[in-house]
Amino acid sequence: MAACRALTLTALLLTLCNGKTEADPVPLVIWHGMGDSCCNPFSMGAVKKMVEEQIPGIYVLSLEIGNSIPEDMKNSFFLNVNEQVDGVCKELAQNPNLKNGYNSMGFSQGGQFLRAVAQRCPSPPMKNLISIGGQHQGVYGFPRCPGEISHMCDLIRKLLNYGAYTREVQDYLVQAEYWHDPINEEQYRNGSIFLADINQERHVNVSYKQNLQLLEKFVMVKFLNDTMVDPPDTEWFGFYRPGQSKETITLQESNLYMEDRLGLKEMEKAGRLVFLGVEGNHLQFSKEWFNKNIIPFLH
Repeated sequence: MAACRALTLTALLLTLCNGKTEADPVPLVIWHGMGDSCCNPFSMGAVKKMVEEQIPGIYVLSLEIGNSIPEDMKNSFFLNVNEQVDGVCKELAQNPNLKNGYNSMGFSQGGQFLRAVAQRCPSPPMKNLISIGGQHQGVYGFPRCPGEISHMCDLIRKLLNYGAYTREVQDYLVQAEYWHDPINEEQYRNGSIFLADINQERHVNVSYKQNLQLLEKFVMVKFLNDTMVDPPDTEWFGFYRPGQSKETITLQESNLYMEDRLGLKEMEKAGRLVFLGVEGNHLQFSKEWFNKNIIPFLH
């Protein structure tokens, strides 16, 4: 018995001297953006590698929406967001690596999708939510798309012009589900099957607010030279002032904040809402910036 106590004390002293604990790193869940995939070596694959280099032993789950990389990419355009969120919630709940909680990091539209997970599915618990270029008040413009996916973007523009809030387009087109027309706010509130719901635009779902309050930190990254997202302010939860599409207002000036329908006002007062800015266009950042500004929230 004395020998056991001596070994335990020795292990404790070694732990204190090394400044380490035996606890495993908090797992990380990543959700990619439009036209991307879970495992692209030049995007999500590179991010996963950066995280693993900085936090040895971390478990990283980069979400694949579908059964293959091509299907994952296609679903980022054409699979109902509510179905995607439901599927992810089930996947996370069944993953034993996440049972004690996890951090999450969403890129572009993956940011608002992971926020929906936080609001709708509190188990397993999400600890920190990091939104990198997420569009939390939606978009009112569709970006140019490069190379091989440009034909998809042309189709999407035609569908949005046809009628973003028709049931057929809402059910079929991901980007329509966070299309926010500031000139027709009532049509947006009544027609949006995803964003208007998670932003409490029609009625207040008490559980959404309570679940979001469980986050330790909600970090929002805005790209200060963003030409892809319209308006860029949406990355910090700002948007156009209702009724026009020129002047923008901040989160703090919005009814969502002043009425505290999601608890963001309360979170900011408690220091749990974090706004980060980075020079560069959409999703353009350096490894050095990422390691300095994002990695600390993943420990």
